[in-house]
Amino acid sequence: MAEGVSSLEIWPSNISGAPYGLCLVAVSAVVFYLSSKVAAFTRPKIADKQKWRWKNISVSLLHAAITGIWSILCFVDEPKMMEDLINVHTLQGHTLISISVGYFIYDIVDMLVYQRNRQTLELLLHHFVIVVCFGIAILTKLYVGYAVLALSVELNSIFLHIRQLMQCCSYSKTNSIYRLNSLINLGTFLGFRILTLAWMTRWIVINKDLVPLPFYALASLGLATMTVMNIILFYRLLQSDFLRKEKSVKKDD
Repeated sequence: MAEGVSSLEIWPSNISGAPYGLCLVAVSAVVFYLSSKVAAFTRPKIADKQKWRWKNISVSLLHAAITGIWSILCFVDEPKMMEDLINVHTLQGHTLISISVGYFIYDIVDMLVYQRNRQTLELLLHHFVIVVCFGIAILTKLYVGYAVLALSVELNSIFLHIRQLMQCCSYSKTNSIYRLNSLINLGTFLGFRILTLAWMTRWIVINKDLVPLPFYALASLGLATMTVMNIILFYRLLQSDFLRKEKSVKKDD
């Protein structure tokens, strides 16, 4: 079955997977670095006290918007990739995950240089796991569909990062735009993070016999790490944007 599906690959014969992917990783890292300079230059005065945070989140928003939307387009362009997340791969999907790895490498370096503290430890762990897992897909052209599916969570990151930029600009949590974004953020968090990770976990368990033990162990570790991080993040969002607000309203009453 896998061999039959893999015959539907869209991959130009004159392009070699690993060199192409690694070149894209390097170019992507440079482009996101240059994007950080633009973000710093266009920072509003109200965010001057959070210079690094504004720059970092702005670049993260750019990455989320590109990869989140692109991941869906990859499956629309080649639906067979969803049927076989291991063998079927396209040039578009391979390009996407290569660009994403370039961003994560840029962000790792940026945090290590400018923001080395305990708060960034979770993100560094997340980024490291992603780089390793996506790196395997780039080098082997296997599990490209799985990596592309994982990037669909970035659709939620769009609203998560908008929320953070609003905080940098001192938006009140009672502001109607902030509240609308919070609701969309919570909804997409459940739809594109929790449910997607649950589906990916189910898939890896069902197909464990098709995945080599080292890759299975790595994927399981990555999913476990991201699941725990997302549960914690969801609780923080709920606590910050909804529970605390309700408590403060009751207290004022």
